[in-house]
Amino acid sequence: MEWIVVRDYDAMSEEAARRIIERMKAQPDLVLGLATGSTPVGTYRRLVDAFRRGEISFARVRTVNLDEYVGLAPDHPQSYARFMREQLFDHVDLPADAWDIPRGTAADLEAECARYEAHIRELGGIDLQLLGIGTNGHIGFNEPGTPFEARTHVVALTASTREANARFFERPEDVPTHAVTMGLGTILEAREILLLASGPSKREAIRRLYHEGPSPDLPASALKHHPRVTVIVDEAAAADIR
Repeated sequence: MEWIVVRDYDAMSEEAARRIIERMKAQPDLVLGLATGSTPVGTYRRLVDAFRRGEISFARVRTVNLDEYVGLAPDHPQSYARFMREQLFDHVDLPADAWDIPRGTAADLEAECARYEAHIRELGGIDLQLLGIGTNGHIGFNEPGTPFEARTHVVALTASTREANARFFERPEDVPTHAVTMGLGTILEAREILLLASGPSKREAIRRLYHEGPSPDLPASALKHHPRVTVIVDEAAAADIR
């Protein structure tokens, strides 16, 4: 793992965007794995700005996302499909058929998981996967205890994860109880991984990731088995790794 500590959220977002832009320029048909939540918003904003300046094009890029809530239609205000359109897809030249997100309303969720895995294989795999990290160390929605070899699957969200996401919903009880997520095994097959963390709420997860060995109790620690991972953290999140 390469560790980069930066000043604050803006600096983290700038460094992440710089690296993605660099990869897109080198490989215009990049397959990007994308994440949702508040952590990558600043990075997406900078990618949109770079597109508007004419620095990059998404015309040949293909994207897949880590996860989606079970039960939320793609146009639901809190669905991750809607999030990605609002934060990135609707503001760049990414073709409408060039992005894919698990379908949380699929009638057969197991079949949807298989479809998603097959689609990633058809793309030739993920070139660059962007990740955040949960307060309990989850990546995607792979909660503690998830086997490192897990493929795309349906997961019951822990109370801490639902509580962390409740701020996006009108009422805590509106937060979905399940999600479809890429498995850790799927994530680890990406050729390159970029993990972002910002703020004091991520301090303990980052401390554990830095100091502890690989264990299913800390899903993000699976990344220690990967040969090309860069972790970009701000000073607040990195307070215990100096």
